[in-house]
Amino acid sequence: MKNMLLSVISGLAVCVATVLGQSDTATTKKEDAKATAPAVAEVAVIETTKGRMVVEFWPDVAPKTVENFKKLARDKFYDGTCFHRIVKDFMIQGGDPLTKDPAAQARYGTGDPGYKIKAEFNNRKHVRGVLSMARSAHPDSAGSQFFVCLGEESSPNMQYLNGKYTAFGRLIKGEDVLLKIGETPTTMNAYGTERSVPTERIGVETVRIVPADSIK
Repeated sequence: MKNMLLSVISGLAVCVATVLGQSDTATTKKEDAKATAPAVAEVAVIETTKGRMVVEFWPDVAPKTVENFKKLARDKFYDGTCFHRIVKDFMIQGGDPLTKDPAAQARYGTGDPGYKIKAEFNNRKHVRGVLSMARSAHPDSAGSQFFVCLGEESSPNMQYLNGKYTAFGRLIKGEDVLLKIGETPTTMNAYGTERSVPTERIGVETVRIVPADSIK
């Protein structure tokens, strides 16, 4: 009787161990699947006073730049800013937090998030609809300001940007909005170097990061 009881107990122990082992294996498989699952593709929805633009990202060539833009957007950093620089057939520039304050117009173009990011120059061409980081003379001086190209690939202005500015995405919806903004009347800047100051405020109401498959 004692031997039979021990045999039953031993059998139960084996069953429990087997069940636990299967449970551990299932958990491990779930964790492995989660670890190897591809990241959900995301896009930026830029709502402006002229309409909506949707941008896809290029994390394969500019991963840190993409993450920086997404972080700022999620922190609502861009909400309430404006496109402060518009050069016909060249680009529209925004992302300066100082543009939230109309009284600070003399300083537009000098604002940043309080830090700089390292350039990720790549071989993507600057053509109409491409999203790229604005910067000063130093290659690693970009922070939050960005621009969207207006010109064609054959344009000397576009060609000049290639390999010198970090391209990190492109417009997939709203080209009509981009062109409408690009046609905004402008006046000379304070330095008298270019006609780029819009005569009306082109506001960036919100920038939202959403799953790409949520865009119809």
